[in-house]
Amino acid sequence: MIDLDDAASVRAADPGGMLEAVAKLPKDCAAGYARGIEVDGLPTPDGVTSVTVCGMGGSAVSGDVMRALFRERLAIPVEVVRSPVLPEYCGPHTLVICSSYSGDTAEALACFEEARSRGCRILPITSGGALGGRAVEAGLAVVAVPGELPPRAALGHLALGMLGALERTGLLPSLSSQVAECVRTLEELASHLGPDVRVPQNGAKELALRIQGCVPVVWGAEGLGSVAAARWKTQLNENAKTPAFWSSMPELDHNEVVGWTSGTGDGFHVVALRHQDEHPDVAARFGLSLEIAGEAGANTSEVRAVGLSPLSRLLSLVVHGDFMSVYLALARGVDPTPVEAIDRLKRSLAGR
Repeated sequence: MIDLDDAASVRAADPGGMLEAVAKLPKDCAAGYARGIEVDGLPTPDGVTSVTVCGMGGSAVSGDVMRALFRERLAIPVEVVRSPVLPEYCGPHTLVICSSYSGDTAEALACFEEARSRGCRILPITSGGALGGRAVEAGLAVVAVPGELPPRAALGHLALGMLGALERTGLLPSLSSQVAECVRTLEELASHLGPDVRVPQNGAKELALRIQGCVPVVWGAEGLGSVAAARWKTQLNENAKTPAFWSSMPELDHNEVVGWTSGTGDGFHVVALRHQDEHPDVAARFGLSLEIAGEAGANTSEVRAVGLSPLSRLLSLVVHGDFMSVYLALARGVDPTPVEAIDRLKRSLAGR
């Protein structure tokens, strides 16, 4: 374990620069949006009846962000597909967004080829790889994102690039003022959560130290909160190298809550991600549900979103979790950047 307030020790324990990558989320969001809105030759929105985002891991989160922000404002359904199989409904009136940071994700490539065979309208988002090459060969416009990042650190480029491109097509309204406010909010929040801010004033460091030694369980309200909770779970897995779980409210109150009985919470830490857009009936459930988990022996915490827009509030929860997961990795004495288990799986599957 290192002292999270010892800057030299923190830098030495983070040779891949994951903390620096996390702190760049505000700039990445601004750059991603600018890049997306400048793309020419995008698919026409005329007659589009559905949007399907295909991707895996960090590349799929951009689809979750878009769906959570706009599903109540779009007159067409949005689905995120995490598999190599397109839904049957996908056809010429479906916009299929293939999101693969590396451009070599097998599932995204399979969906890309299937979308081409069905005559779907296709929007690739990638840093290159096979997807970038095939898109160029097919004469498709591409939202190009910068390479050489861990995919999980490219969320700002991927998500805001997607939003900018969809605005450019006319499927989404102008987002420039929301993006500007979001960037300011994230910059302010990152200044409070960065490595130079000591534990008593740094909520991400403090929470990491509280969670250390426990299995994290992250709760969020369906919509913005659940997207943030899923992101926290995967960042805890990949950065902190620890098991973690997430659930959505109110669904968890119809099953998971029954599992929190006397003694079952020992060794767990439940974190509730809260925001002001929660439905009142859902918001009322958090306090009692956390009480039940606490009575079962779990430690509990709440983290509240900041910002004026839903985009800001969602990404404020994301950046808080990103920082926290890296601090937890450093506190546990592990390098947050490598993902050796994923690399092992890829090598093994490639040899089949």
